[in-house]
Amino acid sequence: MTTLTYPVADSATMLRRNLKRALRYPGLTVIVAAMPIVFLLLFVYVFGGTLGAGLGAPSGGRAEYLAYVVPGILVLAMTGGAQGTAIGIAMDMTEGIIARFRTMSIARAAVLTGHVVGAVIQTLAGLVLVAVVALLVGFRPDATPLEWVAVIGILAMTSFALSWLSVAMGLATKTVEAASNLPMPLMLLPFFGSGFVPVESMPAGLRWFAEHQPFTPIIETLRGLLTGTAIGSSGLAATAWCAAIALGGYLWARRNYERRPAR
Repeated sequence: MTTLTYPVADSATMLRRNLKRALRYPGLTVIVAAMPIVFLLLFVYVFGGTLGAGLGAPSGGRAEYLAYVVPGILVLAMTGGAQGTAIGIAMDMTEGIIARFRTMSIARAAVLTGHVVGAVIQTLAGLVLVAVVALLVGFRPDATPLEWVAVIGILAMTSFALSWLSVAMGLATKTVEAASNLPMPLMLLPFFGSGFVPVESMPAGLRWFAEHQPFTPIIETLRGLLTGTAIGSSGLAATAWCAAIALGGYLWARRNYERRPAR
């Protein structure tokens, strides 16, 4: 086996371990989808008529608002997945399994890689549930097959970046409870972006923040691909943000993993 083969094989082993744990404890996957589905139904059926009219749809507006809000709901689901990932890595750190792995002949990067790839798969599974509910309540995207491939790519790229960041957060905390709380600010960012209302409707200061935070270009790219609205430079900005978050999360995670003593 080559030098590269060993880390890949170890990462695959860690991935299988995390996927088996996800199957044994499906609650985290359900959590990824449950809260966004509740928000989807709440905003569409309670606020959708008024908010849809504000989008320029005077005749009810729920269908128009549903098409508008689904990209934000998908991003909200990914932030919920980040919380589950932070909890999972914190559990490994506090329960001693990481200490056991460190005594074994396993590539150190494989432990973190297994968590990240497993988190991406688990999050995408949760997104499928959200998408199914959106379709059941009337969401009708007009994306072409190529645009659907791009949508999946954006979702996977964003989930990958958030997974590295959440792994770093889980390693930075000392308890599982703290790990569950640290990613929660991420769950607020879609609300302070273009996820639920256009940024043009916000006050000047909040509008500036919404236009320059990472989730707005991601949401706008997804919205453009799914519903045919203009994307502009959002795709490039979304890619740049995801690359920066993934790199920063990776470096932070490696630093925490190497420096923090296992419990």
